[in-house]
Amino acid sequence: MIETAIAKDVGPHHLDIAWARAGNPEHPTVLLVMGIAAQLVHWPDGFLDALIARELHLVLFDNRDAGRSTHLTDAPPPNLPAVLGGDLSSASYTLSDMAADAVGLLDVLGIRAAHVVGASMGGAIAQTLALEHPARVLSLTSMMSTTGDPTVGQIHPDTAKALFGSPPPRTRDEFIAATLRRYDLIGSPAYPLDPDAVATLAGLSYDRDHDEVAIARQAVATVASGDRTEALRRLALPTLVIHGLTDTMCDPSGGRATAAAIPGAELVLIGGMGHNLPPALWERLADHIAQVVRRGEERATRGR
Repeated sequence: MIETAIAKDVGPHHLDIAWARAGNPEHPTVLLVMGIAAQLVHWPDGFLDALIARELHLVLFDNRDAGRSTHLTDAPPPNLPAVLGGDLSSASYTLSDMAADAVGLLDVLGIRAAHVVGASMGGAIAQTLALEHPARVLSLTSMMSTTGDPTVGQIHPDTAKALFGSPPPRTRDEFIAATLRRYDLIGSPAYPLDPDAVATLAGLSYDRDHDEVAIARQAVATVASGDRTEALRRLALPTLVIHGLTDTMCDPSGGRATAAAIPGAELVLIGGMGHNLPPALWERLADHIAQVVRRGEERATRGR
């Protein structure tokens, strides 16, 4: 894994953001944004290598309330059922704040604009970044994500029951076991993962950070941010939407709705892919991302 640094006092909220970079800084910069309960280490090394091989410079980071970035431990207790019922009082931040964190990191690194790639909640943050900071986004890739419309991109009921119907893990071993069960539920049926690799990554992520309340704060922020569909119709930049057809964490209707909302968006639906990035798909995904980056670079060159 590439070495992580800490950027201090980032963005309008003055948070510490853990980040890493890889590849040649002279190449186009791709900002990688992860999802709920995920950290920068959840971008697979082999996937990063595939992007670097396509002459891309990568910046990846831990969102607020994840990994080694600032955890908002003094925030109000998150109440997801209340938020789902329309009471947003327990939301201590929104996706707009998380997008502003990403812009603040770009500022610290002296990066004027980047190609933004987001997975799951990271896709929603990437969409928000493109909407609210359009000058900083050269192209958008939204993977296994949705628009915020509650009628699309839903979690499958059986998956929700299995994931959230039991007490959270209390120890490292319990966390690793729970992670293995989760990947059985939300992973890619056509592309099974090596259980030892999953367990190793789970242990690494636990050692970097384990904060169940922070995960709930991120979930509340996602719901409280609302439906972006109408705003997405105003986007005008090269956009790629990727979704697995066997995703039970975020139904493929979320990806379809995202692509339908953004003018000119390319939609790539992958059979047998669930809510993860399996090794067998790294080269294919990297090809698609490199293509939308090229379109973004060409558009930026024409605009100069």
